[in-house]
Amino acid sequence: MHPVRKQRLLVVLFIVVATSVAAALVFYALRENMNLFYPPADIQAGKAPIETSIRAGGMVKEGSVVKSPDSLRVDFVITDYQADLQVTYTGILPDLFDEGQGVVVSGKLDVTGLMVASEVLAKHDENYMPPEVADALKNKPEAK
Repeated sequence: MHPVRKQRLLVVLFIVVATSVAAALVFYALRENMNLFYPPADIQAGKAPIETSIRAGGMVKEGSVVKSPDSLRVDFVITDYQADLQVTYTGILPDLFDEGQGVVVSGKLDVTGLMVASEVLAKHDENYMPPEVADALKNKPEAK
């Protein structure tokens, strides 16, 4: 083989190998950061992975919120009205968090089926109005 052809072949092989390694590292990193969403019914059916970072969402079940008196730990149940999911969270809850409201929790599911949340996001519907705006509208004089 001619030396110039041999050199070109080595350069092309190096580029292919380097690109393959870079792509493999990128896909591995993306796989580690993937955070899939599961409703409580799918989690109860065993479709969610154990000890893997996932998201779950639903409504906070009425009467299920139990706050620890000596720490920031909060236990509650989220439901999709087909199944319930027990959640524990240690931290400060968002202002919109309340029973009967929608939430999305990020965390890991343990082997007992308990969701250990690392983040709680409270949702509101499209009719949400900040309390200050609602108060201002209530106190607004009627136009004649």
